[in-house]
Amino acid sequence: MRARIEDVAREAGVSPKTVSRVLNNEPNVRDEMRQRIVAAVQALGYRPNPSARSLASNRAFLVALLYDNPSPHYVMEVQQGALEACDAHQYSMMVRPLVSGAADFVERVDALISQFRLDGLLLTPPICDHAALLDLLRTRDIPWASISPKNYTEGVGATLDERSASCEMVQHLASLGHRRIAHITGHPKHGGNVWRLRGYRDGLEQAHLAYDPALVVEGQFSFDSGVAGARRLFALEHRPTAIFGANDDTAAGVLWAAAERGLQVPKDVSVCGFDDIPLSRQVWPALTTVRQPSQDMGRIAAMQLLRTIKSGKPGQMVSVPYTLRLRQSTGPAPRRIRP
Repeated sequence: MRARIEDVAREAGVSPKTVSRVLNNEPNVRDEMRQRIVAAVQALGYRPNPSARSLASNRAFLVALLYDNPSPHYVMEVQQGALEACDAHQYSMMVRPLVSGAADFVERVDALISQFRLDGLLLTPPICDHAALLDLLRTRDIPWASISPKNYTEGVGATLDERSASCEMVQHLASLGHRRIAHITGHPKHGGNVWRLRGYRDGLEQAHLAYDPALVVEGQFSFDSGVAGARRLFALEHRPTAIFGANDDTAAGVLWAAAERGLQVPKDVSVCGFDDIPLSRQVWPALTTVRQPSQDMGRIAAMQLLRTIKSGKPGQMVSVPYTLRLRQSTGPAPRRIRP
């Protein structure tokens, strides 16, 4: 017969309520008692009944990760981290791609919350900055956590100092002798686009290099926009000797466009990105990039969301560190610029 929570309580010598608290990772349970209950759960092969658990607590034990991002690698890493946190807290998670610019976007999220009785939402950019959606969540009293929002001074979730990271990357390129450093931006509604562009300009200023609008082209955080942007930059009369892509997908597109034009990387042009997704190590030459721990950020944001749901008290906006990954795609500026 299937083991019940009462069987686990009897085996561990505690009350069913104490077993429930341990299964839900609630605090104020002695370590010795927690270990005893975990051992009883494993010995009896106990698995919580989701329906009974939901009825008893008036919760669905379900959160949703919403995304509108063209980079599948980024989304997958965030998803893996968030699932780790949900599994640890006996929560399920659904993943929904949405078009944040659609006229019915807010209505669709509203229907999603009602249909599945969602306990909370995990929002990725640019959805985490959608003002009308955030107003809806406040009105309905639905907890949410954000990953890399534009306003990282308040709210719940995980963030990274993208401005400083981008500034350091541009300074690295300048230290290699590059004077014409270009930037292919990200999605204009994405918070990361704002901070990375500002960091790019900060890096130029600190390297005493003038900002040239012709060296900045709009992208979409996608491979195709990297190809298109690089083609425009390579067509300039005085082309750049280094290109900073707003993410690794964009930078991979720059590598493709450079090969198309017969330019060698990094001999003729240096290329770098942002994120350090697996793709950055799979292309050749391997990409110099900013290491953004997306999986950790997904896990941290989900943990903060679940703590908010359980305690009823706001979690924190946690800042995670970044590092520069210097690889084969960047090198000294060429002495002679090939057309």
